[in-house]
Amino acid sequence: MEPRNRVALITGASRGLGLEVARLFARRTMPLILTARGASALEEAISELRALTEVVVLPGDVGDPAHAERLVRLGLQRFGKIDVLVNNASSIGPSPMPALDAYPLDSLEDVFRVNVVAPLRLIQLVLPQMRERGEGVIINVTSDAAVQAYSTWGGYGASKAALEHLSRVLAAELKGTGVRVYVVDPGDMNTQMHREAEPGVDLSPLPGPEMSAPAFLHLVERETRSFGRFEARALAAGSGEQRP
Repeated sequence: MEPRNRVALITGASRGLGLEVARLFARRTMPLILTARGASALEEAISELRALTEVVVLPGDVGDPAHAERLVRLGLQRFGKIDVLVNNASSIGPSPMPALDAYPLDSLEDVFRVNVVAPLRLIQLVLPQMRERGEGVIINVTSDAAVQAYSTWGGYGASKAALEHLSRVLAAELKGTGVRVYVVDPGDMNTQMHREAEPGVDLSPLPGPEMSAPAFLHLVERETRSFGRFEARALAAGSGEQRP
């Protein structure tokens, strides 16, 4: 399928990695369906994208079932299909991040609502038309905190570990349907979310999200495996490194 014929839904698209992925997709003239919580930030961020491709924008919280349903419905009404789902929106939880023995459980529930339940809800909403057409790409953004035990990163890391296993099971259930499922670890980046996670830490030596974004385009356009866990910068550099 030609890039211009693919329609992509990207969450958390007003800044950071989500915006960089949207920029790359827009340069390939892929129609976009974008959402993020901040309406003004989202509108400002995507103004440049409208010069490159068609864009549907709906600000809101992906953890809100009504918002997720409206988002997918608007996208399907406008474009008739959704070929690519990028579950990028994430909640870091309390800032600074607390140790698990002091973690507020209501905050932990919110982290799992945004980082695990919301991606699955969007998957469930887009899957029927992907199955019907026999093709589609689902990309869930994870973190090395899902596989490494970093102090104070337990709430966020546990949610990403859950998202990773959810992705593995989903891929097994979708085997043979033509729908591909990928998990992408973008690596440490100098982003607002990382600054919120570790306030006061100098992140200037870290690369920006534009270094990780090309991996997403690679997975949509070139990857053929039905499932994989990829490290974004290694993939973008052409090494194709992958963890089982």
